[in-house]
Amino acid sequence: MALHANGITLEEAAGAARTGDIWIFRGVSGADKAIRALTNSPVNHVGMAVVLEDLPPLLWHAEMGKSLPDMWTGTRHRGVQLHDLRDAVRVWAHRYGQSAWLRQISVEVTAPQEDALLRTVARLDGTPFPSTARLAARWFRGRVPRRPSRGGGSAASAVTWESAYCAQVVAHTYEQMGLLRRGRDSGWYDPGRFWSGDRLPLVPGVELGAEIAVRVPENRESDSGE
Repeated sequence: MALHANGITLEEAAGAARTGDIWIFRGVSGADKAIRALTNSPVNHVGMAVVLEDLPPLLWHAEMGKSLPDMWTGTRHRGVQLHDLRDAVRVWAHRYGQSAWLRQISVEVTAPQEDALLRTVARLDGTPFPSTARLAARWFRGRVPRRPSRGGGSAASAVTWESAYCAQVVAHTYEQMGLLRRGRDSGWYDPGRFWSGDRLPLVPGVELGAEIAVRVPENRESDSGE
């Protein structure tokens, strides 16, 4: 995708979407600032694009709201969710007052990686979003050096969580797809790890492009639902 000085439109971004693209958001509310302060991050939310055959582009992420139906279950719920990408970005822009950026992945996802993605969605969809206190505790624990397990790597593919936040979900999904090296505690990841100013332990051959600002037009329909 060609870079533009003023960014690209949401429709352009959705039209170029590929599985593994990273979406990053930054807002100005008290909750947004609290998340950035707790995680020492320049941004407060991250999600991953999922593009499957004839389905519209989707966004895989975790959030506290239930503004949109989850495309995996067909219900509205809080926590880990799979949303229509266009609708999700509009909600984050208009309802939550967020600026959005896109980072495109450099590789095409393979069929086995797509299978790993779908298994991860099936396992984690609906996992609750953690409380602010639990989020902060998990972030601090993730930065304490730990002894490697005998088997090497981090959590096994059969991991189950009582709660999960956005960066944890994206990082774990990347790990399961073989896009991210294992070995980090899930709490080490925060939204800022996916900003280009930081370094992600991506596997050799996988890169993320620079941030592209996404312009979201004024809402044509109500972002209803609560």
